[in-house]
Amino acid sequence: MTLLLGPVLRHVDETSALVWVQTDRSCRVEVLGCAARTFEVSGLHYALVVVHGLEPDTRHPYEVHLDGVKAWPQPHSPFPGSVIPTRGPSTERRQRIVFGSCRYVKLSDPKTARTYGLDALDVYAARMAGRPPQEWPSVLLMLGDQVYADELTPQTRRRIAGRGERHPDWPDDEIVSFEEYSGLYRDTWSDPEVRWMLSTVPTAMIFDDHDVRDDWNTSGAWRARMAELPWWPERIRAGLASYWVHQHLGNLTPAELAADPDWQAVQAADGDVWPLLAERADRWDREIGDGDDRHKDERFSFCWELGGTRLIVIDSRNGRIVESLPRKIVSDAEFGWVRERALAPGRIDHLVLGSSIPWLLPQVISDLQAGVEKAANRGGRSGRAAEFLRQEADLEHWPAFGHSFARMADLVRDACLPRAGDPPPASVSVLSGDVHHSYAAVADVHADAPGDRPGRGVDGTRVHQLTCSPVHNVVPGFMRVLFRVTWSRLIARASNRWARDHGTGRAGVSWGRTAGPLFGNLIATLTLDGRRAAVRFERPRSASTLELAAEVALTPQPPAERSPAQVALGAGG
Repeated sequence: MTLLLGPVLRHVDETSALVWVQTDRSCRVEVLGCAARTFEVSGLHYALVVVHGLEPDTRHPYEVHLDGVKAWPQPHSPFPGSVIPTRGPSTERRQRIVFGSCRYVKLSDPKTARTYGLDALDVYAARMAGRPPQEWPSVLLMLGDQVYADELTPQTRRRIAGRGERHPDWPDDEIVSFEEYSGLYRDTWSDPEVRWMLSTVPTAMIFDDHDVRDDWNTSGAWRARMAELPWWPERIRAGLASYWVHQHLGNLTPAELAADPDWQAVQAADGDVWPLLAERADRWDREIGDGDDRHKDERFSFCWELGGTRLIVIDSRNGRIVESLPRKIVSDAEFGWVRERALAPGRIDHLVLGSSIPWLLPQVISDLQAGVEKAANRGGRSGRAAEFLRQEADLEHWPAFGHSFARMADLVRDACLPRAGDPPPASVSVLSGDVHHSYAAVADVHADAPGDRPGRGVDGTRVHQLTCSPVHNVVPGFMRVLFRVTWSRLIARASNRWARDHGTGRAGVSWGRTAGPLFGNLIATLTLDGRRAAVRFERPRSASTLELAAEVALTPQPPAERSPAQVALGAGG
């Protein structure tokens, strides 16, 4: 009996936790006296153990047993024992959220590995193992592109070699089936340092395009083009089903998991549940309904309550409505759910919104995306040209969905208001990845016109866009030049004038960078302590050492308490 993958520690609250594993055969999985049977998908075996009855505010060491035999921790492990850190009074006001996106798998070929550089998450985990538990993060948030289904490593190509005889219409440079997807997850989560970190830090996850395919759900035209490929139905089923198994289930609270009809169906099924999940995935992919009621059948957005911090992660990929106008990042129903959670009563010191794609980009790129959407919506020859540009230049972030960009602005504005006698949050932070450079930007969500100075209202809620990408990937030289230019103040002033003259939709939001653009592999940490917030970007220097790339105080801080790095970097770049 073998533990192929995991344990991965997922949602944790005061008295319960979810622990995910993959095994080599059907078995009973036990953690701290709580057990679950594995379920089978395409001949592969998984389990999600709901561990309950835990003491609040305690680090609970744990082991994983398969049919009564200890399978974790591994013999002679160099890492500290895995623990479940339940929430409680000592964690109520202080959170350390580590986040990033775009993590390509560790490569065995030395030359290619040098090209990609050190994996920032791997290095963070190695450093973490040598530090006291009090310094460990409270949440790891993976913001998309954990696996690359369309950019294959040599080992993946070897795994799928020879399948052409069975599936002659499948591409030889992309994976298609659920089994092939499972291989990608084993590659990326088996790294020893990261595997240990995942076993002991509560981890939230959301997908982005490469988890399924580059430019996934860019537009209705993109979806129509993909639907013509004979292998695409199998690919989208496998992509969504594998995400549901490997990532989505652990984002749910135990109560949400117990009430989920798809999870109930899987638990009740006998034998392999691939046919059931394939049918469900077809539904999850399809846009249904008409007009304002148009939606997807599954909500992948989720919410974690972290004491004085509320984390809401928005599905900005599968949730898209692109086959009708207005185009939407998520349906009205799903955005209504996000809004309801964001504005729910109760004292919240910090609101953190996660989205795999940034809300606020360099102003010129934001204006370009908004303009291209308008042109594409008009149709005709210019519309087709705009659609071509949208797909070729990846112009498909929040500004390319003007309706949703404005709704996000309204949500953030409303989140900055007092609620039912409680003060407004000290900060609202939008955490993102995807764009292969990292930065912090401060926003004024009450701007009268493009170019208004951001960051007004020193005593009010501070709003920031915090983007960390990539964790482990290659950033071409031309992209570095592009983002340096587009973040320049001169370009921003020109774009502001253009936006003012042409009325492109910035929805009353003005913003400017406070750190970056930063390039290369990075990992970011959002630290929330009472009413204070700060972000720190770090890059790998050696196999177990990270160096500071930028640090920004996100909320007002007495000068005597600010470090020299914060003073220098918090003033803007």
